[in-house]
Amino acid sequence: MSSSAPEFIPETTQDDPVQASSLDIQGRMHQISPVFTEAELRRLQRYGKVCHHADGATLFEAGSSSFGMLVILAGHVAVTRHEGLGRTSLMREIGPGHFIAEVAQLSGRPALVNGHAVGDVDVLVISSESLRALIVAEAEMGERIVRALILRRVALIEVNSGGPVLVGPRGNGNLFHLQSFLSGNGHPHTVLDPANDAAAAALAERYQPTPQEWPLVVCPDGKVMKNPGNAELGRCLGMLPDLSGDKIFDVLVVGAGPAGLATAVYAASEGLSVLALEQRAYGGQAGASARIENYLGFPTGISGRALAGRAYVQAQKFGVEIATPASAASLLCDTWPLRVKLCDGTQVRARTVVLSCGARYRRPSLANLKTYEGRGVYYWASPIEAKLCKQEEIILVGGGNSAGQAAVFLSGHAATVHMVIRGEGLAASMSSYLIERIAATPNITVHTHTEIIALEGDEDGLTGARWRNKQTGEECDCAVRRVFLFVGADPNTDWLHDCAVAVDEQGFIRTGFDVTRAECRAHGHGHAVYPADLPDRAALETSVPGVFAIGDVRAGSTKRVAAAVGEGAAVVSQIHGFLARLPAGTA
Repeated sequence: MSSSAPEFIPETTQDDPVQASSLDIQGRMHQISPVFTEAELRRLQRYGKVCHHADGATLFEAGSSSFGMLVILAGHVAVTRHEGLGRTSLMREIGPGHFIAEVAQLSGRPALVNGHAVGDVDVLVISSESLRALIVAEAEMGERIVRALILRRVALIEVNSGGPVLVGPRGNGNLFHLQSFLSGNGHPHTVLDPANDAAAAALAERYQPTPQEWPLVVCPDGKVMKNPGNAELGRCLGMLPDLSGDKIFDVLVVGAGPAGLATAVYAASEGLSVLALEQRAYGGQAGASARIENYLGFPTGISGRALAGRAYVQAQKFGVEIATPASAASLLCDTWPLRVKLCDGTQVRARTVVLSCGARYRRPSLANLKTYEGRGVYYWASPIEAKLCKQEEIILVGGGNSAGQAAVFLSGHAATVHMVIRGEGLAASMSSYLIERIAATPNITVHTHTEIIALEGDEDGLTGARWRNKQTGEECDCAVRRVFLFVGADPNTDWLHDCAVAVDEQGFIRTGFDVTRAECRAHGHGHAVYPADLPDRAALETSVPGVFAIGDVRAGSTKRVAAAVGEGAAVVSQIHGFLARLPAGTA
């Protein structure tokens, strides 16, 4: 079963649907499925056009039909989903005054379900663009619509409706990776094991997958794929749109972590056209934080993915185009406009580029590490991983805040959490409130001056790990099936070499005064004298005009979520300044 609902929306409050743990679907049906009054229906007609459909007609099809919102004026619409092997199931029947839409429709993505007319039907068709205009212009109705869209996404996740069906044996590494990808993006899906589900067994019997071809994936349109990659699955779900057109964006954001999402929201809300590229899941490394307790305005804490989920919906509300998974391969700045080449060869053009590409997870030097990734070794601690280690003994490597948050979260599921750190304690790299909480948690044991030196396993996955105390040389074998690695990250800047963006000795991107100072040294000047021919440079602008860097990837940045969001907002005014200075005919 899918279990990403707590990530997208942790803890319910009456007025805030983006804070919730387990959704009371029946208790919140008035918010999930609001009914428009006659007066509201008349106002809504300014944003769309009325269409008539005869009994049995198809209004929309999963995976192919794109629309913003359908408001039923007369008749009923049956909503169904594909289950594989040509079968469909009825989800619900919707009548007059109700509307059909989900979060995906804010950005014009394909429907997750099918809709057919029951009797003669009149519907008001509102495009995605008009829906976004409606939400902004009609504040009260807009709030109700956005709340309903979010709650519907969570309801789909909780009841395993809509989205793809993943079929594979329990513990399969490929299945885990796809499930993690979908959960990280707050996308509803269902996971079925052919060993205990008749429909899944029938699908497996028909397609006869080899061990390397698990899992089978049934797309919303009924298409069946064998072990698709993230990009193939993203295209199937409309998460990865066709970017091969000639459009020139005002702002191209590379990386949809907190910094990149902040830029996208503020830039789009101020009228700029924005495309955000994300290589895995929105939220970046912050999405791995089980609970952020020092972010201003959230005294009880909030999960990183829930915080990112809010920003993700905001970005779509203002018309940001978001492509996931879209990996940048190179930045090309030898011609105008700037271009980012993707790993599939597609080139995207933009007047400005914002680098918020963060960092890559650091991997320890263990000979067979890759063999067990997703099969006992994890770089993330979400409810999916927590369920896997229920009442087990586990190892968690790392001593930073992310490691501390993960340890506390996993301690509520695992029997014992062994925290393995190379230093003499946690104080040098972890907030004091987390240190105190770890000390007060009886099933967390901290092993200092210690490092993992070997992993062991079999065809089913990890079976054990060996660690060594660097002071005493003593080694210990631990029979664990789960090892979590939170050992830091390296800047994701290798792909920038074609554009010669200036970086520091560690690979972090120089910006503003830091670039100017480096250029002065290259010109033979001291720290205080600057050559007159060096152009003015904004505080967050890199050595390449029109290219900006924010968040963790920027040299000298404060590695905190609040700082990343602040930089993401601040860079927008600098983008406006750059665009205003462009020569006539290029803007």
